[in-house]
This record gives sequence, C-alpha cells and structure tokens, in this order.
Amino acid sequence: MKQLLETWVRRRNPHFSIHEAVPVGWLAGFAARTAGAMLRGTQLWLRGRASHGAMLGRGVSFQYLSGIRFGRWLKAGDQVRFSGLSTEGLTLGHSVSIGAFSQVIVSTSLQQPGAFIRIGHHVGIGEFAYLGGAGGLRIDDDCIIGQYFSCHPENHRYADLSTPIRQQGVTHRGIHIGPNCWIGSKVTVLDGVVLGEGCVVAAGAVVTRSFPARSVLGGVPARLLSSREPQPATPHIAELVL
Repeated sequence: MKQLLETWVRRRNPHFSIHEAVPVGWLAGFAARTAGAMLRGTQLWLRGRASHGAMLGRGVSFQYLSGIRFGRWLKAGDQVRFSGLSTEGLTLGHSVSIGAFSQVIVSTSLQQPGAFIRIGHHVGIGEFAYLGGAGGLRIDDDCIIGQYFSCHPENHRYADLSTPIRQQGVTHRGIHIGPNCWIGSKVTVLDGVVLGEGCVVAAGAVVTRSFPARSVLGGVPARLLSSREPQPATPHIAELVL
C-alpha cells in the first residue's frame, strides 16, 4: 500500500515520500480521504468542467465558475470558496493547494467587478486565508504561505470629511508577490505592495510597502530585517596592510 500511495501522490508532488514510522492504519485513512476528495472533484464534470484531478474538501464552492481557470491537481480544503466575478478572471496554476475555510474571491460587486487573481504553479496557502482581487492580485510560482494570510488590493478614500467614507469610492494599485517567497502565518499584505523573488515575511507582519528580491522582513508595519543576498567577503586585516 505504501508504494502504491507514494506512486499516486508523486503525480502531484514528485518529491513525496512516506516516513517509515507511519503505520498501515494511517495509510488506509489517508487513502480513503484522498479518494473522497477526488470523488468530490469529479462533480465539476456535472457543471461542464474537467476536474484535472482536483481534490476537494467538504463544502467547497465555486461561484461564477465560467470566470475560473485551474490547472492539474488543485487541492482545496473543507469549506473553501472560490468566486470568479471579475473582469479578467481567477486563474490557478498546477498543483495549487488552498487550506480549509479560505476565501479566494476576486470581487463581490456586480456594479464594480474586480480585476483578477492569478496564482502560479506549486503554490501552497494555509487555512483561513482571504485573497481579494479587486485591484489585481498575482502570486507567482513556488510560494509557501501560512495560515490566516490576507491580501487586500484596494483602499477606501477618506479625505472628504463631509461624505461618508463608504461613498467616497476606492483606489486600486494591485499586489504582486514574486516567486519562491515564504510568508508566515497571520500576514496581511495591503494594496500597492510588490514583493520581489525569494522574500521571507515573518509571522504577523503587516506589509504596507514594497521590498526588493530576497528581503527578510517583519513587524507592524513591516520593515527590512536582513537580506538573503550573498554578502561580499571582508578582506583579512593582513591583506589590507599588504
């Protein structure tokens, strides 16, 4: 059974292997849950869409499905909600994983549909995430993201003191998270932020401005803590004398 399960899961994750300490009973439970998730995924065929091997938890919903595109091996936990209400669609790459109770919603307004959400290949996002796409949200390949992640590519205007804030409209600049980023749990990213390739964001950070590639950042608001860039070697004192 172990070899069969490894062979199957490696179709989605080529580096997967089962630890030798895992008992057979756990393997059987894992196989049953995976089979149930794939069975739920096949229900997409009833809505005229190929499942592409989708594994769906209980209560997963797709709203405005015609605006949603997804690649092979989509994995969504229990009660995840996707909404494709937008001008440019909701796109999920291959082997994307969305944790339970998350919301991936480009927009909720028929009056002002949002722009887009584009998630690249091999992206994993933890439970209870909220991804909005009103001004455009892009998460590139190979990002790993913790629980309670939230992205808000939209800001309310509030300068006019004589008009309720809700009636002053909004601004949109969009959010772009580059490839190979590691973002800890409970991180919030606000409109206009661009994170370069390979950034690391500490848990609980509120990211209000952009950071270059391979930055390590944290805090509220987030600030640069260090860089992952290789540092030039410091010459030995004897070398400086010579």
